[in-house]
Amino acid sequence: MPRHPTPLPAALGRVFRTDEARARGATEGRLRAGDLDRPFRGVRVIRAAVHSDPGEQNDPAVPYPADDIARAAIHTRVEAHALVLPERGFYVGEAAFALLGLPLLQSWLAPGRDLPVAVFAPHRAVRRPGIRCVQVRAGLAHTTSVDGFPVASAATAWAMLGGELSERDLVKLGDAIRRIPRDERGRRRPDRQVATAEQLQAAIDAGPRRGIAKLRSALARTTDHSMSLLETDWRENLREAGLPEPALDVEIRGERGILLGIADGAFAEFRVAVEVHGDHHRVSRAQWDRDIQKKSDYRSAGWETVELTSTHIRARPGIDVAMLRAALERRGWRP
Repeated sequence: MPRHPTPLPAALGRVFRTDEARARGATEGRLRAGDLDRPFRGVRVIRAAVHSDPGEQNDPAVPYPADDIARAAIHTRVEAHALVLPERGFYVGEAAFALLGLPLLQSWLAPGRDLPVAVFAPHRAVRRPGIRCVQVRAGLAHTTSVDGFPVASAATAWAMLGGELSERDLVKLGDAIRRIPRDERGRRRPDRQVATAEQLQAAIDAGPRRGIAKLRSALARTTDHSMSLLETDWRENLREAGLPEPALDVEIRGERGILLGIADGAFAEFRVAVEVHGDHHRVSRAQWDRDIQKKSDYRSAGWETVELTSTHIRARPGIDVAMLRAALERRGWRP
């Protein structure tokens, strides 16, 4: 029978520094035990036990979005790294977006990525395995606190990505930051907007930025009305194909002004509505029922609905554009 590791001092908690553990009596052998993860030099994390509930795993109403899994993993790494965070350090890049509750790019979901950290000058960027650290001069970044961790503001985090992301990805993240969400009753809530276009512009103008031309061009293409990264990809596909610009987050009403639904995109002149379905539309029975009812109501009011998924928009280039082009042409649009 394998021996269970010796219990650690209770005062250490789930995440701890090795020097503190040694001071409390933990041996070198105990700090190398298999129940401890070593995310960064000088830090240990007690590995969580994974309990599997087959019933829960097979329940189609309980999705496990990759975004949420990656966000939780990043939060755990930040919690561990915060114990060795350099003086005047703060989190940027995907770490900032994860902590701020913003969407993550697909390229950020790959395991094994270094944690992005910044330090204010004159403090020097620290070289440490598992992190990539940059120095930022004072005035070029604004920070806030999330769960006690210092993190770049959303506008700063976005502007600092100009040198490493494509223009399209900057548009997608800019949309996510600018979007004005709706509450459960469908009311727009400007008070929940993370940052405005003016704040993003101020972040660009704060000083010399890598990729500043890309940032300016991307900002001009962002909007307050795109509800997901997938929707932004769809809109960018239309732009590149030369199709008309859709209105976004549009209230579709019947003859008596009754709200039938809120379309992701719409071409009112041709009465064509577009619905972009993420995975939650597939796994949630309530959402699925609403989608069916909404499409029926739109049809009764004289609207045609084009329904798109990530397969149409990302996996099979051109399919989303072709589907929309066909619908618009059926309704009288001519290029």
